Amino acid sequence: MMHAKFLQYLQYEKRFSEHTVLAYAKDAEQFFTYLKELYSLTSAAEVRHFHIRSWVIHLLEQGLMPRSIQRKLSTLKTYFRFMRKHGHMEGNPMQKVVIPKIGKRLPVHVQENELGQLFDDIHFTDDFPGQRDRLLLLLLYATGMRRSELIHLKTEDIDSGRGVLRVLGKGNKQRLIPFGEQVKQQVRQYIQIRNHTFPNTDTTHLFLTDKGVPMYPKLVYNIVNRYLSFVTTVEQRSPHVLRHSFATHLSDHGADLNAIKALLGHSNLAATQIYTHN
Repeated sequence: MMHAKFLQYLQYEKRFSEHTVLAYAKDAEQFFTYLKELYSLTSAAEVRHFHIRSWVIHLLEQGLMPRSIQRKLSTLKTYFRFMRKHGHMEGNPMQKVVIPKIGKRLPVHVQENELGQLFDDIHFTDDFPGQRDRLLLLLLYATGMRRSELIHLKTEDIDSGRGVLRVLGKGNKQRLIPFGEQVKQQVRQYIQIRNHTFPNTDTTHLFLTDKGVPMYPKLVYNIVNRYLSFVTTVEQRSPHVLRHSFATHLSDHGADLNAIKALLGHSNLAATQIYTHN
């Protein structure tokens, strides 16, 4: 029941990221597999609201959190809207489905003094991996960029003279993020050792692995998780936690909410307001 046209719609019309498209594909495939095994349904046009309710109960019984179920239902909502738009079905089985309520979850962040300890007290080696790791952590915290944005960052995206870097965010939207002298010095030092370590590289990606190829998501996570474990006891030690820390600390120091929204690349202010929790 899942087909390539829906995924192309997500990628090229909705302009979802590759990660989001894969998540939608997985959610929808899981739903339709459930329908086939339990109800022997082979067509999306046969789906009714009680089929979806049954799946929700099944997910709850498996211990899935309401937030995860809400995301899966969002996938189905988008899918059935696509099917109706293209004339593949008439009714909307999502109309009578009640989405599980979720409580507001405050963003996990690292304390300022702990991040100060990370950059001031933790030893980073002077070789390529050490200087790369330090800049990677510094950029994530000092700019609040997403992991995917950091991975796709190119050397030409950094304007050290003006102290700004260009980021390509969700929906292929570009934004400029300012950075200070500490980042500027670290960028200069890293690029120098990067060019010395990989003089013949033909990639323009800023961050490279130890083998000289572009960085990948799991490696970024491992680096952040490793270094944050030295300075904090928070359970979540992901790149996104540094993004939360960036926004939370700006808000704590009285930064304008619209300015934080622009720096984070949020499309609406509601997504940014959670950082006023302190």
